[in-house]
Amino acid sequence: ALMDNGEEKLFEHVGMEPTGDNFASMVKLELTSPGKPFNPMINAGAIAVSSLIAGQSPQEKVKRLLDFVRLIAGDDTLTIDQNVYESEARTADRNRSLAYFLKHNKVISGDVEQHLQVYFKQCSILVTCQHIARMAMVLANNGIEAESGKPLIPRRYVQIAKVFMVTCGMYNASGEFAIKVGIPAKSGVAGGIMAVVPGKMGIGTFGPALSDKGNSIAGFHLLEHLSQAWELSIY
Repeated sequence: ALMDNGEEKLFEHVGMEPTGDNFASMVKLELTSPGKPFNPMINAGAIAVSSLIAGQSPQEKVKRLLDFVRLIAGDDTLTIDQNVYESEARTADRNRSLAYFLKHNKVISGDVEQHLQVYFKQCSILVTCQHIARMAMVLANNGIEAESGKPLIPRRYVQIAKVFMVTCGMYNASGEFAIKVGIPAKSGVAGGIMAVVPGKMGIGTFGPALSDKGNSIAGFHLLEHLSQAWELSIY
């Protein structure tokens, strides 16, 4: 979305601050002006950012997104889990509420269901720990593919992504994670965590049991252990 729109346009639709609320909360969309999501890492922010991916149709947007993930994951066979996508679409009452609220606030425009189709399919890309680590490695290397030296993501946009990972990537446990682990990371409610050690490595973890804040319990503790053992904290 950054590469398609640039910083100025993108941040008209999403903010740069942590929320302190649950990742699916809509409270601040109503209580603050201009009513845009506080950051791209919460559900409302991810929906808003998904709506900004260039393409004439949901299918074209999803293809571009999947091709990009395949590129940074180093695997052109990555695909979308159709069962997960259908489950997401079938049970997404809260995300639909968020999306329609965003349209009411003029954060997104156009067909809400088409934007949600892109978002749900983005949530359903099937990856392994190795893929997560490979993507994190690209971020750790400032957007450059280590094997070929080819730039895949502009350095400035990698900077932005890593800042969001530090401040918002572990939902409202991001402060605790920064103190205990101290590296940029992004969790997902499937149980994966992507962690970046700038200039050194990418780490992928998976553990399906989640904390009450939506983060992998095992992944959190493993990264805490690795950070202490290898002195990984950026602080």
